[in-house]
Amino acid sequence: MSPRTALAGVFAPVVTPFEPDLRPDAARLVRHCRWLLGHDVGLAVFGTNSEANSMSVAEKLALLDAVVGAGLPVARMMPGTGCCALTDTVELTRHAVRAGCAGTLMLPPFYYKAVTDDGLFASYSEVIQRVGDARLRIYLYHIPPVSQVPLSLALIERLLDAYPDTIAGIKDSSGDWNNTRALLERFAPRGFAVFAGSESFLLATLRGGGAGCITALANVNPGPIAKLCRSWQEVDADAQQAALDAVRGAVQKFPMIAALKATIAQGSHDEGWATVRPPLVRLDSQQRAALLAALPPTYALPEL
Repeated sequence: MSPRTALAGVFAPVVTPFEPDLRPDAARLVRHCRWLLGHDVGLAVFGTNSEANSMSVAEKLALLDAVVGAGLPVARMMPGTGCCALTDTVELTRHAVRAGCAGTLMLPPFYYKAVTDDGLFASYSEVIQRVGDARLRIYLYHIPPVSQVPLSLALIERLLDAYPDTIAGIKDSSGDWNNTRALLERFAPRGFAVFAGSESFLLATLRGGGAGCITALANVNPGPIAKLCRSWQEVDADAQQAALDAVRGAVQKFPMIAALKATIAQGSHDEGWATVRPPLVRLDSQQRAALLAALPPTYALPEL
């Protein structure tokens, strides 16, 4: 796979279920992944909404083995492998590549702030060289509202020039359409896959030559998001986008991860899904009732 045959479509940063003692629940995760794939949504396990940075490397390796071992298609997997520690990133990335995953979604090292482009380039370069596998495809993860470590256009161009067969694309979770548009205009013609970080920008991204979106709401509204991604050139595309925005508007009134898990718990009649790992806290009963009341009447709760 080269950047010109990069991944495309809708991916979910798959929420991670936990047991009552806060151990990751691999069986529930596999079921959710299978349900997502059945709705034409790919698997970006270990994303922000997966609570990935609340899990150890060992836990993530075991969960990835469980998902791959369940026979789910590695061609639809883009696990998050970016960590603060270089060696953790290398270990996770190497494991994902050896498992056959089509790509990896890679945060920059995000603990130290105000780092230079030179430092970030050195970090990504070191990962690429240490993994040392021609199959590696990196999708950069730009989420400055959370990481506080932005990936500049100049840095992206430098990485793409140095590693054109490895730097395959980006998830833009800046929330800034002007940044997404700049990525599309500057890099999409080179076969660089630009994914919006929210389905709110899905239609605009596709119209601009982008690859799709990697979005939290795909965990609970996968079918309609995937449908727009397939049918974005149809006459009702703007209406589809408005319907997606209405669902997102309801959910994002609440802490996102807890709201996603409460929605799955409600639809699946499985309260185990509501568990989050500290420091996050689950929605209380009043918040859940308010969330359910805010959802559009046409929205169907997920039944895993």
